[in-house]
Amino acid sequence: MRTLYHLWLSPHCRKVRVVLAEKDIEFAPRVEKVWERNKRFLALNPAGDVPVLVEPDGAVLAGSAAICEFLDEVHPEPGLIGRHPVERAEVRRLVAWFDRKFDGEVTENLVGEKVMKRFLGLGEPASGAIRAGLKNIRHHLDYIAYLVERRKWLGGDEMSLADIAAAAHLSVVDYLGDVPWDGHAEAKDWYARMKSRPSFRAILADRIPGMAPPKHYDDLDF
Repeated sequence: MRTLYHLWLSPHCRKVRVVLAEKDIEFAPRVEKVWERNKRFLALNPAGDVPVLVEPDGAVLAGSAAICEFLDEVHPEPGLIGRHPVERAEVRRLVAWFDRKFDGEVTENLVGEKVMKRFLGLGEPASGAIRAGLKNIRHHLDYIAYLVERRKWLGGDEMSLADIAAAAHLSVVDYLGDVPWDGHAEAKDWYARMKSRPSFRAILADRIPGMAPPKHYDDLDF
């Protein structure tokens, strides 16, 4: 049995979990409290972060980009990175957009400040960072709307890793109730389609001790 070391509110970990579920690959999830700097885990990944996937043969894969590319190559159905070179380039561009740009402008400013600082003991959340995250997310929702007005899914006519990456980031921000869905109907409709996929059931069932999500969080009809 393969093992996935992850954290509940890590969008990068959630992305891998959804990919595994979309491909119907069995795995054992294992929460890794990276702030404890466990020597056993550091032996698997000296960088000390998650996700880390340990294959049944003992191969260790670290980082969501490497893991997802590996899974799509070794388990090609359903394909999640496009079928043609231009499609694959566009999917990879959008995955990078959400895993880097959205992550830096929104996820880190909201989830990082409100949740991870608490676990890491880094003090009070920075109000300026939170304000920036709340402002920036509106631009990203507008961009999602721009894409789905022109395509069936973010990367093209088929659901892809681009949709999974974007939805993974939005899901952790939505857990905090910080996604301004009102006024962003197109993005909300697209996210509702992602929420309704069976592969999303496990991440929507996640609960952080002492921190409950808003009522709409796991409501497939919002």
